[in-house]
Amino acid sequence: MTIRPNRDPKTGQDALTEILLGLRLDGVEYGRCVMREPWAVAFPAKREASFHFVAQGSCWMHTATKGWLQLNPGDAVLLPHGTAHVMASSPDLPAVEIDSLARKAVSENLYLVSGAGAQDAAAEQVLFCGAMRFNLDPLHPLLAMMPEAMRAADLGQRDPAVHAMLEAMEREVALDRIGACGILARLADVLAASIIRAWVECACSDASGWIAAVRCPQIGRVLAAIHRQPERDWSVSELAGVMGASRSSFIDKFSSAVGETPAKYVAKVKMFQARHWIARDGMRVATVANRLGYDSEASFSRAFKRVIGHPPSEARVAG
Repeated sequence: MTIRPNRDPKTGQDALTEILLGLRLDGVEYGRCVMREPWAVAFPAKREASFHFVAQGSCWMHTATKGWLQLNPGDAVLLPHGTAHVMASSPDLPAVEIDSLARKAVSENLYLVSGAGAQDAAAEQVLFCGAMRFNLDPLHPLLAMMPEAMRAADLGQRDPAVHAMLEAMEREVALDRIGACGILARLADVLAASIIRAWVECACSDASGWIAAVRCPQIGRVLAAIHRQPERDWSVSELAGVMGASRSSFIDKFSSAVGETPAKYVAKVKMFQARHWIARDGMRVATVANRLGYDSEASFSRAFKRVIGHPPSEARVAG
């Protein structure tokens, strides 16, 4: 069953679109992997999100919590938390680390991998792989709501534009033209959004917030409003107004869909956005405190430590 978006009657835009408009990924590295059966490759855990698109042949993916998942030609999978995983031609093969394979560097962030094995072209599996960094803190509540792996089954057929994107990305990898990394980053941004949208449309059962945002227009409007203006001093009453419900009804519905109270969710969004501004953008703590509406740097620092677990000064060091 495909879920149809619930559009806001005022803007004509669905909640998922609003959230995705603010979600961006920067490319870290991209590779085209041509593997020949039998093969199994282990990808270590990393801070960045990982994705794989199966361009040719079928293969399997394994994670510690989900076990083995078969991927068919045209399937794509996004691991938003950078979870350690194994890609293989069949389950239970001994895996070698991806870094142990022969890798041809096309440029600093682009590579080609060719696995050992039979030379029969019919036995080849071709994967397009990438590592991408979200423009949000890795522990941001919006990312925390995402599951370990987001599979978009038969993405190529569901979205014909994907083939054109993958072909363009492969050309950029192969030719290493000027500006290739920048173009790849934009294409990967669109590809990741396509995977997320396809995953949502398939109504996967292992999610709360994302599916809730599409199924319930009221909750979707609230999530979109919070992420559109993370610096706003949102009160429960204001958010209930966005939803068009009483305070008690709003709190119950939001908590059930998202998994925590509105106040706690807003506080997390603010502080993880603050950590991103400090660690990634180099913003001064006093500037962040003022931007989030705190009366003093000290009060902001206390709130930051309460949510993040350490003072803002350590966020700059960690970044």
